[in-house]
Amino acid sequence: MGSEMEEKSVIKVVALCGSLRKASANRGIIRAAMKMCSESAIQGMEMEEIDISKLPMLNVDLEVNGTYPPLVEEFRSKIREADAVFFATPDYNYSVTPIIKNALDWASRPPNAWADKPAAVASIQASSRSGQYHLRQIGVFLDIHFINKPEFFVNSVLPPKKFDDNGDLIDEDLRQRLLEMLLALKAFTLRLIKGKSQ
Repeated sequence: MGSEMEEKSVIKVVALCGSLRKASANRGIIRAAMKMCSESAIQGMEMEEIDISKLPMLNVDLEVNGTYPPLVEEFRSKIREADAVFFATPDYNYSVTPIIKNALDWASRPPNAWADKPAAVASIQASSRSGQYHLRQIGVFLDIHFINKPEFFVNSVLPPKKFDDNGDLIDEDLRQRLLEMLLALKAFTLRLIKGKSQ
């Protein structure tokens, strides 16, 4: 059997945003990351944002004969097909946001769609780092493999201004940090793929 790493010419990453705000800086980080992938700043990686805002709240009564509602089935399928996951989310009350927790819970229903997925997380917020650390803790149970470094925390209220009024990234230092994290995610993903093929 040929090397899976050699066959994997493009790493497919799905992005999940933990904010519902239209001008969310976390969504702006995802847009910037997608642009880096599409404009060849990162060779061999493509990223797609999945809209998780329309997922119903987790309710096992919606599971019928081992199947899930169509939106949930589609979401779970995209997670399974992805090579890696990119989270961009603020901190809510020292934890993850409800929209992220709901997505985590739906995709964890049997069979666990998160299993063995490499991942990275960026947090744009005004307070603590607890939300990202809680997400990483949840990832341990769900078998999500987060990259450890570089960590990506941004205090959105400290100068200089990092995002415009539409939530688009305008800070070049932050853009470079984002690039470094995405390159680390790519390298880690390829390493896991290589390990599976051996």
